[in-house]
Amino acid sequence: MSTPAANNETLSPEVQVSITGRNVEVPEHFAERVNAKLAKIARLDPTLTFFHVELQHEPNPRRSDASDRIQITATGKGHIARAEAKEDSFYAALETALARMERSLRKVKARRSISLSGHRAPMSTGEAAAALVQEAEEARAENQYDTDPYADMVEDVVPGQIVRTKEHEATPMSVDDALSEMELVGHDFYLFINEENNQPSVVYRRHAFDYGLISLKNAE
Repeated sequence: MSTPAANNETLSPEVQVSITGRNVEVPEHFAERVNAKLAKIARLDPTLTFFHVELQHEPNPRRSDASDRIQITATGKGHIARAEAKEDSFYAALETALARMERSLRKVKARRSISLSGHRAPMSTGEAAAALVQEAEEARAENQYDTDPYADMVEDVVPGQIVRTKEHEATPMSVDDALSEMELVGHDFYLFINEENNQPSVVYRRHAFDYGLISLKNAE
């Protein structure tokens, strides 16, 4: 189902929301809840103009606590944001996915502010420690560093085989922009072309606020 933003008072006319169910029907009252919740996300990043929300029920008695899956994909001017969650109900999954997307957008917003100002605002030792603890607790609660984002997208998996291949067009970008893109799509790494040397590079998440950078160079 596709929901024009103009039909919802909480969303700006420029924003559209598409809600689909892969093997479930999407009730009207749930669609209304999605629209209302996405209004907050849209205010965080006004460049996001289209949201696609996909629902999928996985009838596995052994995983009843994670049987309902929601994936939210937001697209805007030159970038994409994505968040996914599995819970025991679509309502709970919606809240979890929205919280993850909001956290990613806030991180990127803060990073861009720091990049524009050229310096990071001073932080006390207590504030830094509290921030590190909170980040670690959130990651542990979500198990977001220990899950395969493509686990539900392949069938008949044979260990040791390549089961998914993807190709992307790459426009050279800065390391800072690559980190922002990684946060937006909710992954632990991001492959890009580094504009400094025009070589393939990877940024990845380490611990708390730390990141790593891997670059390639021609052998001499």
